[in-house]
Amino acid sequence: MGSGFLHIAVIALFCLNLLACSGGPLKLNKVAKTDIDMVVDMHWRTIDQSLIVLMGKLYERNPDELHKTPNATILSRQQQLWATPLDQQTAYLGKSELSAMDVALDVHFKGDRVYAVMAGLRGMLSRSYGYIDDFYLFDTPDQQALYNSARNVEILVWRLKHRLDANGERLLFTNGFDKPPYNLSFERLFGKIIAYQDMMATITSERSQRSINYATHSILRMAFLPI
Repeated sequence: MGSGFLHIAVIALFCLNLLACSGGPLKLNKVAKTDIDMVVDMHWRTIDQSLIVLMGKLYERNPDELHKTPNATILSRQQQLWATPLDQQTAYLGKSELSAMDVALDVHFKGDRVYAVMAGLRGMLSRSYGYIDDFYLFDTPDQQALYNSARNVEILVWRLKHRLDANGERLLFTNGFDKPPYNLSFERLFGKIIAYQDMMATITSERSQRSINYATHSILRMAFLPI
């Protein structure tokens, strides 16, 4: 008898016992979630909310990108991206999530850089969770993918600061240091996302008893790490 069958049988018996005791209907999603699953759910939802805010702020800071799509608003572009399945965020470019972030910060790219960056970023982060946004008993994210995704956010932040056009201007503006009051809100948002991914990587590593291969600082300005 396979282990998968035994797992299902255990859950089924557990559900029946609870149902018999309660005398009422039982929702499987309440039974098949552990405390860790709920923590993962909370982490992903918090990150996803941060991404919504980040996308809005990027458009506010780079309004020319929004104008590349006729009649677009910040809300309509957010709704478009969030209506796209997690594993198809960058399908419109015909590229992977990591390639999309590369393309978005290529000086020759003519499309909406904000949308491309956010599609790549959201897709990459969701991929580190296995493209799952609702976790149950046997759903365990890969600790290395979570860790690598945090490093990729750091790489993206570095590129946003250093990728310039032919006139020496940033391809996408984020934090503002030109005059007081300085705008550090992007730094706080990115820092929050990185911290949540690192925390989830540690939790998952301890749960699965699998170690994390830590990247050296010297590679963080090179290619994105695989997810």
